[in-house]
Amino acid sequence: MEKPILPPNLSCLRPHPVNVRESRASRVRVSASAFACELKENWLDSLSCPFSEHAGDTQNGEPKNAGSELVVGIDPDLSGALALLRGNGPGLCAQVFDSPHLQILVGKRFRRRLDAKSIVQLIRSFEAPLGTTAYIEQSNPFPQDGKQGWWSGGYNYGLWIGILVASGFSVVPVPSQSWKKHFELARSSSSKDDSREAASMLFPSLRSHLKRKKDHGRAEALLIAAYGKGLTRNLISESLVSENLFDECPASSFSLVPQETLISTK
Repeated sequence: MEKPILPPNLSCLRPHPVNVRESRASRVRVSASAFACELKENWLDSLSCPFSEHAGDTQNGEPKNAGSELVVGIDPDLSGALALLRGNGPGLCAQVFDSPHLQILVGKRFRRRLDAKSIVQLIRSFEAPLGTTAYIEQSNPFPQDGKQGWWSGGYNYGLWIGILVASGFSVVPVPSQSWKKHFELARSSSSKDDSREAASMLFPSLRSHLKRKKDHGRAEALLIAAYGKGLTRNLISESLVSENLFDECPASSFSLVPQETLISTK
C-alpha cells in the first residue's frame, strides 16, 4: 500500500510570531510618527497668515508678498526684543526694538507685563507684506522658574503669537537649541554674553546697543531673525573683516520702545 502524499511543510512560509510582532510594532511607530507630523503641520498651519483671500493677490503677475525680504525675530521674554531684517546680502538692514511693557500692581507687588497695544502699533509701523514670516523662540519653562515664571513665559509667548497671526504674519516657533546650535552657542558653557558677542559681530552697526548685560534680549532676537534669514557663522567671520558688511539703518531705526505705565489690577 502506497504511503499517502503528505502536504509540504508550509511553516517556513508563515511569518514567525516574533517577526509578526516586530512588523506590527514598526507599523505602529511609522503610523505614530506620521500622525505626529500631521499634528505639527496642522499646528503650524494654524499659526500662518489667516487672510488667505489676500494670499493670491498679484502685482505684475506675482503675489504681492512673493520674494519678501523682510524677516522678524522675537525673544518673547519680558526682557526680550523684536528684531527686523530687511533686504539681502550687503544691502541687509538690521533693526532691533525692546519689547514694550508696563507695570501693574498685583496685590501689593509690582509686576511687569507686555504692552499689547504698543506691540500692535510697533509691528504695524513695519508695513510688512501679508504672510511675512516671524520667527519666535519657543517657550520652554524650566522647573526652577517657579509657577510665576511658568505663567509669565506662557502668557508672553501666547500674546506674541496671537498678535502676530492677527496682524497677518506667519509665525514659526523655533526651539532655542535650534538657533543656538546654528550659531555654535548650544554648549553648556555658552552664556548670554556669548549671544551678545555673536550678534555684535554679525551686526556691527548695532554693537553700541548690545554692550550691557541686560541687552541679551536684543542680541537673541537678532540671532533668531538671522537664523530665519539663513545667515551663518561664516558671515560673522566676514564681518570681522568688513565693518560695512550690512547697510546701517537710519538712527530712528534703533528706537527702543519700553513704555512703562503704572496701572492696578486685582
